Amino acid sequence: MERPFAPGYRIPPDLLLKAYSTGVFPMAESADDPEVFWVRPEIRGIIPLDDFHVPNSLRKTIRKGLFAIDFDRDFDGVIEGCAEARQGRPSTWINAPIREAYAQLFERGHCHTVEARVGERLVGGLYGVTLGRTFFGESMFSREPDASKVCLVALVERLRERGFILLDTQFTTEHLKRFGAVDVPRRRYERMLAAAIEGEATFSP
Repeated sequence: MERPFAPGYRIPPDLLLKAYSTGVFPMAESADDPEVFWVRPEIRGIIPLDDFHVPNSLRKTIRKGLFAIDFDRDFDGVIEGCAEARQGRPSTWINAPIREAYAQLFERGHCHTVEARVGERLVGGLYGVTLGRTFFGESMFSREPDASKVCLVALVERLRERGFILLDTQFTTEHLKRFGAVDVPRRRYERMLAAAIEGEATFSP
């Protein structure tokens, strides 16, 4: 991975959007690290929206209507959920500069959340950045089985409805591959990104 910019303690929102437009995104070594570094993967993960796959077991969960889905209702709650320690991941890369920067993008309408609730309790969610017709997925969390997966399905449905053409997952995992995630070389990804950030798509009403 490359680190094309010097680390810093704050991320200006305009710089963050410029980075996304060129295929770069920030991370931190840990939640307590005050600095960030910038990543441009040689192999990029995406979920082709036309080839999104919903496993049969998840379809059954969705039909049960266990979760109420909201959009952009509680950014702070979602990023807190994504940052919390959990089994298999005692630490997180979401540090204070990242929280601040994405909160500013949320205020500007460039960062969005998908949230799953049982009653009024937030049990799962995800957040990401929009630019043009691209959604850059950042992180997701679950406090109940399948909650974040249902959010991902809701996200893809909204992206299709609203004219988005690229869903960036940064990297692929075995979990995401179940939904159709694939790896693409950096140069091919950058061509896809250049096309996708042209034009407009609106995530929220």
